[in-house]
Amino acid sequence: MTTPDITFYTAVTPNAIKVSIVLEELEIPYKVRELSFKDEEQKQPWFLKINPNAKVPAITDHSRGNFHVFESGAIMIYLCEHYDPEGKLLPKDPDLRSQVIQWVMFQMGGLGPMQGQAIHFNSALEGKEYLVGNKFTLADAISFPWVRAHAFSGIESIDEFPNLKAWVARISARPAVQKGLNVPVPDKLQELMDNPEILDEFIKHVRSIFKWNSTDEK
Repeated sequence: MTTPDITFYTAVTPNAIKVSIVLEELEIPYKVRELSFKDEEQKQPWFLKINPNAKVPAITDHSRGNFHVFESGAIMIYLCEHYDPEGKLLPKDPDLRSQVIQWVMFQMGGLGPMQGQAIHFNSALEGKEYLVGNKFTLADAISFPWVRAHAFSGIESIDEFPNLKAWVARISARPAVQKGLNVPVPDKLQELMDNPEILDEFIKHVRSIFKWNSTDEK
């Protein structure tokens, strides 16, 4: 297997966190390049050569001819195909692999921390610790950052969804996930969620100052 040499273009977004979690889970060495939405770096010519859609996250794999990959789901699959020989996150078994990819496609199709999807996840996790094969896979890694950010869509608590709440806590406790959550800066989500007034101000700040919206990341 090629020794990875990867630059990770990122910002503080749930979609970028998906990728940092996978990088950490697979123990892939990488360099972080944080982009500033305030300065609209994602729209600058140098970055458009990496991702013509002007979104984060993206990666450049220097160990494979400076190969660029954009779209979070595509990046995660790419990393597994090249740097997960044991199939830890993307199983080798064709049926389990299919199930994981189905969850990846479901998330990429528009999963956000919405009430109806919380019910769906709670049911999918009945009697299970993880979404596929009862082990942590890309299915969990790609869904977790959005689900844990439920407060950003107005769902203050997931206490009524015990399976989902336990799943979030279980994944949060993983050492590699904790590392991934703190890229590119220390994670402050729980602090924000514990203080609704601060959370509201933060959301306003992001929208008005940094001009963040869903078109800047995927």
